[in-house]
Amino acid sequence: MARVDHILVSHSHLDHVNSIAFLLDSVGALRSKPVTVHAMPETIATLREHLFNWDIWPDFTVIPTPEEPWLRYEEIKVGEVIALRDRKITVLPAVHTVPAVGYLLDSGKSSLVFSGDTGPNDALWEILNRTENLKFLIIETAFSDKDRTLAELSKHLCPSMLGEELAKLTRKAGIFITHLKPSEMELTMQEIDELVTGVQPRLLQNNQVFEF
Repeated sequence: MARVDHILVSHSHLDHVNSIAFLLDSVGALRSKPVTVHAMPETIATLREHLFNWDIWPDFTVIPTPEEPWLRYEEIKVGEVIALRDRKITVLPAVHTVPAVGYLLDSGKSSLVFSGDTGPNDALWEILNRTENLKFLIIETAFSDKDRTLAELSKHLCPSMLGEELAKLTRKAGIFITHLKPSEMELTMQEIDELVTGVQPRLLQNNQVFEF
């Protein structure tokens, strides 16, 4: 964990930010520079007010000193390109209940896209269809199809909605599914097999390595 220099946050929901608190607490003292959290201004404001606020967790932007903190924030916006070493990371639009983004990671040879938490998102597919070196897409499917109404309300996807969205993709790519409810993982993947045509999405595995 001490080797993590940058964290790109998609949005402010707890399951996407809580590990930042524990990472900093665990390895902050082992580092010579702060961890940089890249996020939208709205997300940073939420982290400041509701997580790193001294009531829930310490404010690591001033620990151990304001001059040499364990955490720093870097604001991002949709369309921005972040250059980290040999990779370029483009901030993508997402459609969720709070301000949210996805990311396109480009190695120069090929690209991997992470959708973030999102409901139907035409703007995402327009970008993917222009990405000539697209190799992998990691996309969420948070609910089984019996909960489509809940998926729509919470701006997530279910298998039938995933099929409708993937039909907008005109490029070939390896597609991997994430953000499934653990109690319905098998059901959701079965429904994806039945309802998604033209491509064969696979379940994202723990510790899976992507080379691109």
